[in-house]
Amino acid sequence: MIPANRLAHVKEYYFASKLREVRNLQAAGKPIINLGIGSPDLAPPTQVITALNGGLTHKGAHQYQPYKGTLEFRNAIADFYQKYYQVSLNPETETVPLMGSKEGILHISMAFLNKGDEVLIPNPGYPTYTSVSKLVEANPVYYDLNEEGNWLPNFEALAQKDLSKVKLMWVNYPHMPTGASATDEVFKQLVAFGKKHQILIVNDNPYSFILNNNPKSILKAEGAKEVVLELNSLSKSFNMAGWRVGMLSGSEKNINTVLKVKTNMDSGMFYPVQAGATAALKLDKSWFDSINAIYQSRRTKILELAEALHCKPGKEQAGMFIWCKVPEGKSSEEFVDNLLYEYSIFTAPGFIFGDKGEGYIRFSLCTAEENIEEAIKRVKK
Repeated sequence: MIPANRLAHVKEYYFASKLREVRNLQAAGKPIINLGIGSPDLAPPTQVITALNGGLTHKGAHQYQPYKGTLEFRNAIADFYQKYYQVSLNPETETVPLMGSKEGILHISMAFLNKGDEVLIPNPGYPTYTSVSKLVEANPVYYDLNEEGNWLPNFEALAQKDLSKVKLMWVNYPHMPTGASATDEVFKQLVAFGKKHQILIVNDNPYSFILNNNPKSILKAEGAKEVVLELNSLSKSFNMAGWRVGMLSGSEKNINTVLKVKTNMDSGMFYPVQAGATAALKLDKSWFDSINAIYQSRRTKILELAEALHCKPGKEQAGMFIWCKVPEGKSSEEFVDNLLYEYSIFTAPGFIFGDKGEGYIRFSLCTAEENIEEAIKRVKK
């Protein structure tokens, strides 16, 4: 059987193949310290586990659930956006739960992109934006981000591009992998850019509560709902990555367009998962304070490790990663492989996020502090 043509230009996700290599080293007895992926190692809130367990005995819990999610969950999303982002959402029409925001990337692309349409994708940026665009036979068009510009879009450079075929633009703030945050003015400019060129702006926003004192939503910008969709997730902010729970918010028109795809792809989210997610969204700020205290302590140790490796971290980074420039004269892949095979430490090379990520590596904060301390000891021996 011959694979579909759409797979010809789509590679296996880097971490899928690299982690097999890491597991093989572990199986051979290597004590690998994994600082590569952003999979939270901390437990979800106890209230969430309680709600999940309670949901198992709820009447109808094991039946198909509404395609748009339970009203309780959608109300919780709307309340959460109002409380933390000062954004008003109609829970009936302007938000929908997702089985992880990664699902939303595919659904949005299927809903809005035709073969040959162009998609603006940040470089560096999340590799899935590119792979999904190729899967739906759209053409990626990269816009460069750099340290000198604080990893923010250069609107003058964007204006010089031929945008006639561009239908969608991916943005991601706080940014992964660099940790850069967008200002209110940048979000305002993105909305204006989308309106001027009739481009759907999609902000991927899973990191806004991790080591960030000022969480923002692009939907707060005036007129944003007309041209903006925003993805959000409980994976990072509530340590629920394996639950696969996210949400998509925007105008009724754009949400309904995505639902045409989504309702043909699943039959609703398991009720207890929605009950747990609802409980998570109702928590107060003390939850974020508690996990950020842990991440801040880990961050201090990672910066010590980076210094021992002669890597230079960027400034003012939000999220659960530390983005660092590697020493001159070494590629990111070479540097990462040397760390892996000489010190049994795994980190993410910057090149996987685009050619503008070359020369950098990304450390994850998703490991216990004693593991980071052990990594420091190995490097300093």
